[in-house]
Amino acid sequence: MMSEEQKKFLKKEKFKKRIVFLGQCFILGILIISWELLSRYNIINSFIFSSPTKVFKCIINLYNDNNLFRHIWVTIYETLIAFGIGLGLSFLISIVLYLYRNIYKLFDPFLTCLNSLPKVALGPMIIIIAGANTKSIIVMAILINLIVSTIVITDGFYNTDKIKLKLMHSFGASKYQIVKYLVIPNSYKTIISSFKLSISMSLIGVVSGEFLVSKAGLGYLIIYGTQVFNLDLVISGILLLVIISYILYRVVEYIEKLLLK
Repeated sequence: MMSEEQKKFLKKEKFKKRIVFLGQCFILGILIISWELLSRYNIINSFIFSSPTKVFKCIINLYNDNNLFRHIWVTIYETLIAFGIGLGLSFLISIVLYLYRNIYKLFDPFLTCLNSLPKVALGPMIIIIAGANTKSIIVMAILINLIVSTIVITDGFYNTDKIKLKLMHSFGASKYQIVKYLVIPNSYKTIISSFKLSISMSLIGVVSGEFLVSKAGLGYLIIYGTQVFNLDLVISGILLLVIISYILYRVVEYIEKLLLK
């Protein structure tokens, strides 16, 4: 049973969360209303910046033409595929880099260089190798999330408590036992936290790939809208990407909480 003080504390925390949520909704409402009014009274260029009303009509038209969910699904599908493959590969690579420190030292500068390299620059080569299709988009997304996730997870492995490592060594544990029973459990939070980073990087990679080669997806909508000067479509695509990225982040955050429990 909870004490009265605990109940009061929980009520205060819930109240604070509600206040924050209402504040966020208020700010969002003010931004949307201001955007609509500025556009309607020609204070801003409505052709370039569109308006909430035009964006809403554009999304409705996409829905009526049976294109809305098709484009959304293509982007989500590619993102989830890249997320799963990239995260699995980064975990395996991180284990190898931890088990064999000399390999880590050898490849560390290359990982840093690859991480700082704009992956879009590799787009033409990826298209030539993988073809102008969905494979190229997924490969692009994997390249973007793989390096970052590998660096984060590997750093988490190497930050394992030194005293615990010495204790395991004193018991005569092998490298593989240390990784299985100490390093991975010790880095559990880091690995799970990398989920959020990986899903956002995957989405960025997919959209970047869709900019280069795609026949469907939200990145395709944005590029197509730019080519035909339909900026309502461009902003609609951007808004849908923001919503999807928020939903994916929340889903991964929920999974993170479940796993941490």
